[in-house]
Amino acid sequence: MFFNLQPCFPGFCVCVCACVRARACVRVQSCHATKPNLLNVHLVPHTHDDVGWLKTVDQYYYGDRNDIQHAGVQYILDSVVDQLLKNPDRRFIYVETAFFYRWWKRQSADVRRTVRRLVDEGRLEFVNGGWCMSDEATTHYSAVIDQMTMGLRFLNDTFGPCGRPRVAWHIDPFGHAREHASMFAQMGYDGFFFGRLDYQDRSRRRIAREQELLWRASDSLTPPMADLFTGILPNGYNPPEGFCWDQSCDDPPIRDDPDLEDYNVDDVVKRFLAIANTQAKVYKTNHIIMTMGSDFQYENANLWYKNLDKLIRYVNGRQANGSRVHALYSTPSCYLQELHRANLTWALKTDDFFPYADDAHDLWTGYFTSRPALKRYERISNGNLQTCNQLEVLGGPISRNGPFGKGDSQTMKKAMAVAQHHDAVSGTEKQHVADDYARRLAGGWLRCQVLVSNSLAALSGSTAERIYCDKLNVSVCPLTESSSKFSVNVYNPLARPVSWPVRLPVNGTSYKVSDAEGRSVDCQVCVCVCCPLLKTVCLCVLVLQFLRVTFDPDTGLLSGLSNLETKQTIKLTQNFYWYNASDGNNSKSDQPSGAYIFRPNSSTPFVISRTAKTETVQTSVLQEVRQWFSPWVSQVVRLHGDSRALELEWTVGPLPIDDDLGKEVITRLDSSIQTAEYFYTDSNGREILQRKKDFRPTWILRQSEPVAGNYYPINSRAFIKDEVDQLTVVTDRSQGGSSIQNGSLEIMLHRRLLYDDVRGVAEPLNETSALFPEGLVVRGRLLLSLDRPPTAADAHRPLAQQAVLQPTLTFTDGDGRWSPCLQFSGLQAALPPAVHLLTLTQWDEDSVLLRLEHQFQSRESKENSRPVTVNLQKLFSTLEILGASELNLSANQWKDEMKRFHWTPQTGM
Repeated sequence: MFFNLQPCFPGFCVCVCACVRARACVRVQSCHATKPNLLNVHLVPHTHDDVGWLKTVDQYYYGDRNDIQHAGVQYILDSVVDQLLKNPDRRFIYVETAFFYRWWKRQSADVRRTVRRLVDEGRLEFVNGGWCMSDEATTHYSAVIDQMTMGLRFLNDTFGPCGRPRVAWHIDPFGHAREHASMFAQMGYDGFFFGRLDYQDRSRRRIAREQELLWRASDSLTPPMADLFTGILPNGYNPPEGFCWDQSCDDPPIRDDPDLEDYNVDDVVKRFLAIANTQAKVYKTNHIIMTMGSDFQYENANLWYKNLDKLIRYVNGRQANGSRVHALYSTPSCYLQELHRANLTWALKTDDFFPYADDAHDLWTGYFTSRPALKRYERISNGNLQTCNQLEVLGGPISRNGPFGKGDSQTMKKAMAVAQHHDAVSGTEKQHVADDYARRLAGGWLRCQVLVSNSLAALSGSTAERIYCDKLNVSVCPLTESSSKFSVNVYNPLARPVSWPVRLPVNGTSYKVSDAEGRSVDCQVCVCVCCPLLKTVCLCVLVLQFLRVTFDPDTGLLSGLSNLETKQTIKLTQNFYWYNASDGNNSKSDQPSGAYIFRPNSSTPFVISRTAKTETVQTSVLQEVRQWFSPWVSQVVRLHGDSRALELEWTVGPLPIDDDLGKEVITRLDSSIQTAEYFYTDSNGREILQRKKDFRPTWILRQSEPVAGNYYPINSRAFIKDEVDQLTVVTDRSQGGSSIQNGSLEIMLHRRLLYDDVRGVAEPLNETSALFPEGLVVRGRLLLSLDRPPTAADAHRPLAQQAVLQPTLTFTDGDGRWSPCLQFSGLQAALPPAVHLLTLTQWDEDSVLLRLEHQFQSRESKENSRPVTVNLQKLFSTLEILGASELNLSANQWKDEMKRFHWTPQTGM
């Protein structure tokens, strides 16, 4: 049983039982008739329900804390279903499966039958369908795929093929990633609609009538595999001005009794026709779309539908008098169907929609870094979830109900899915909501720990209690600090061997460490000694097997990096700086920095210190230079003996604000590499995009923010290069970064701001709490590699995966030598270097979902960008594979049944 993997291509389902194919959707014609010689206005009733933002997920669902924001999702769904039943012409779309799942669980059998009928008839249509509407800048592709799979599976299981969304719908995220478009295409979507894009880009596209386009979202996949029709909505996701009839709106209703003084039908129709005809001038066909709804609307759906019924009736009544406008209830899939029938050619786009600005000084690039601790916790949680999923499969049923109790992965899956929301991992929520996201992740991991312990007990034959030290990042592990003898169990979730340094807090001065076969393992109890950083001709140097790192004796700062294998050397300095965040009062614009927006007062950052106090640790397995720049910034420059990457472990905070200045802290690497203003960032952790300072590929940029306007999301890596050298930085969380100067790469690490940026969250990004009254301290890692450009991907691809999926450590008291099995592998052999085990998770009682991906981009590696063949029957050591069927990326459709609309790009594209 063989599968061939092309570069950057994911996904398989492996079934241990026969896979039953679902019936096709036998739906009556659900799209209302349009008129070919008229302007057809598709009115799409909808609600946008954030899975947390100003209130927590629970508060939004129940309608709690309306003193913060009036919103109750359960009442929206109750009201919409009731109103759809009153008129078969009415339509509604719903997006956030996390909320719908909750509502559905509480409905009677009669209500469920009614809703199924509405779905079968196309009157209630699901769009997007993920557990949430994910952020596109700060999410990792693996977590996005998981949350989409969870939501779409619920819709499949509940409604069958008629519940499968055909349209991706990201109306609120703050910029749009090419990798998201690629994933949506591979999930089988026919099209994609969003609401936000740069104001300059929108202006150009309106003039050129290119607000609907074909997005070619991969350099590696053969067209049209990653082609996705993309539409930009005309009003963000709001109704046209003057046509909002929700209880939260102030627009007047349609007063259609001519005997009353305030009769306004003529005025309403006149304004609507003017808006429709104006909108039609900036779109390409005789079909336009209007979103009739907004945030948490339709709680009293009767208000909307009564006025929409009237609007449609009176607008269409004017056709008898020569009007050329036809209004109708519609959905995104019905609208998309009409665009496809037009059989036109469409402008082609191959880059992404970052960064996003809604005005000259309003760059939404701050959230790339906002809440860095939450961003790190989300990334750690993703790794924990993959470990939990894998061990549930490998350990078998006992993992869910074993010697340590009942464990489950579902709680963690839901917590991670919610965390992908565009106001969650993005860092753009209120503080109490951020705390709630973290609490959910922690609770999910506790349930997973039981599952992991059960699975490891089954695989090792030992029921000894397993301890989890979740505070190793701050050197806290009570067992290792108090016990003279303990065992460490290391689970590697990658499908290839890795060398991973295990750092543990201990109180002893000398330890003996042995592996599973009793062989001695190199170890060192670190003792600090002073580095002779005097004014002398000796440089302070770290040098081990693969790398050589030099420091300036006068400043204590990094001064050079050498790859001893490739005989490369570059000049490389690194320091920490902070931008003074604008308060909006002393500038051309009143726009301050905030959770969303990055707006420094000056393009020149302040250096925190031009020198660093240092000390060094040098052993045969580890060398470190520890640097102190200020009371709130320090760093460890670390070199491991068998590593080809230099580790920079930074600690920043609490950021001082006693000077009443908000601070946005960066680290900047300045090198001798000649970059010619080009740099490179990843898209959601997968394919790499080229960036250029003060440049956009699809329009002539008028740059008004020379720093913030050049910031891009860095999800897992960024690099700079010339013909000879490439310096790659692998991050441990999503961050913002740029190359403002030739040969430089800067990454924003932490933000503490004193003002709200007036985008709705209504509180400054200050991050204080009872635990951190002086502000938040954040610690993280950057991994630096220096390589020749043609082979650099061979290093940074596996390095980035290793940073995302770190080994899971468990501990037992005593030496653990009495365990029947001290070493185990779930694989018969390691996967080829180009192949990554993306997903291994229990699907149902007799089947598992397996995703394998070719992790290299086409043409980026001479050795590893080639297609690879994998024999599934020789893959796992504990599973007998009886059959395999290939699914689409989101596992909600058989691959051979996935049919998508074909779109034609304009010639020459």
